[in-house]
Amino acid sequence: MKKDFVLTLALLLLLGTTSCQVKARSTTLSTDASVVETEISFEESNLEPARVKQTQPRSFGTGQDSVICVKNLSLFSESIRHRNFSMSLDPWRWLFFNCPLASPNIYIMGASMFRSFIDRETVAQRREALIDTLMMIHNQRIKYFGHEGLVLERKTLDLFAYRPLATRDHFEISERAIKLQDKASLHEVIRINFLSGKTLVEAGVLQPERLVEMYDRASSIIEFNLANNHRDSVAFRNTKDQIQTMFDPFASCENLVRIYQPRFDATPRDPQLLERITTMLDRSGCTNENLFYLATKNLHQIKPNAQSAFLMGRLYSNQENYQMALQYFEHAVALSQNGNGVDLFTTHMIIADILFRNLNRLPQARNSALAAAELRHNDGRPHILIGQMYAMSAKTCGTDEISIAAVYWAAVDRFIRARNIDSDPQVVETANKLISSISQHFPNNETLFFHGLDGGKTVRAGCWINEVTVARPRP
Repeated sequence: MKKDFVLTLALLLLLGTTSCQVKARSTTLSTDASVVETEISFEESNLEPARVKQTQPRSFGTGQDSVICVKNLSLFSESIRHRNFSMSLDPWRWLFFNCPLASPNIYIMGASMFRSFIDRETVAQRREALIDTLMMIHNQRIKYFGHEGLVLERKTLDLFAYRPLATRDHFEISERAIKLQDKASLHEVIRINFLSGKTLVEAGVLQPERLVEMYDRASSIIEFNLANNHRDSVAFRNTKDQIQTMFDPFASCENLVRIYQPRFDATPRDPQLLERITTMLDRSGCTNENLFYLATKNLHQIKPNAQSAFLMGRLYSNQENYQMALQYFEHAVALSQNGNGVDLFTTHMIIADILFRNLNRLPQARNSALAAAELRHNDGRPHILIGQMYAMSAKTCGTDEISIAAVYWAAVDRFIRARNIDSDPQVVETANKLISSISQHFPNNETLFFHGLDGGKTVRAGCWINEVTVARPRP
């Protein structure tokens, strides 16, 4: 068999290896073969191939072969536990060829072992043979233990690390992995997939439309993980930025319209196509295009939902018809239930902004901003918006120097809160600038003393604001 030949060749190429320290990734396993990967260090010395009887793959059965399988699994497990690759290699080889169903560790720890061999190999021919074997380990793991999507992700990462120029393979393997893993895809695999797709588009192998579809899919997966506070959110944000940078040369409104206009003209009421067009044009800032207008209207007629209502709101907002925009954004909120719908934080913030800046309905604007703040307790932007509403209302809500100052104090309270809860440098910088600017409207110490408000006494900001704040002098 070709597989046996490749593996035997790779093992024979290990002859002559000297003692050294190597690092490899190992795993811990539960009884149902689910995998949790960790980093450990192994020590191996004097790796020597042993001749292994080639038999048909089998799991533990009965008779002498099953006894040998149990023995070799025990030796393999024990030597791996003691980080000794020289003792691990022979029992691992027997298990791989003769007992492929004995344990997932044959493939998980076997892959770690071969990564260490590849990392230290300096002879090109030997290194390539070892890489072939690593790929074969991944394939056999899928064959006998499933978890195809997860294993293909590992295979993508290994192939990208050890054969960075194998672009077509990167693309095909990562495509299959992402289709299987969907929202659970690794951010590294998403990045490799898009990079390889971009390279193939530039080489004329793939059509530009395919890259647009890949961008749409990658963005959806990344946004899902960011919205659900994935433990690797920072890495997902970095991947998002990297993909955006790669996509920018293809993402001009002119290119998107050129790609999608013929499709729209052919099937103007295809809901899947309309969703793709509206989402892509919206993400790329092309909402002023006539295609966006037509596709959005058709989508909302055919399939009215939270997303189409949101896009209709965006459409009317672009046309400066803010009353209609507000109705659609509020409808989008109403249609979003049980986590299905639009990004409620963003939608509430847009509603608050329209009510504040375009319709001058400040109490309702504050309510929408507070609704957004309830959704993200560590986001300072709703409080910055409320503080700006307060600052704008100071002259109309206050009737004298102190009542006007009370509104400014309440505004600064909001800016301070925004700065304290949000770690985003832009939010912190904006809050600090507003604090510095608005504080110049505070009264001096003499005025506070005259009104009996020195020493940090409390006062209520009146009008629609109606909040208790602390009197303080101009800095």
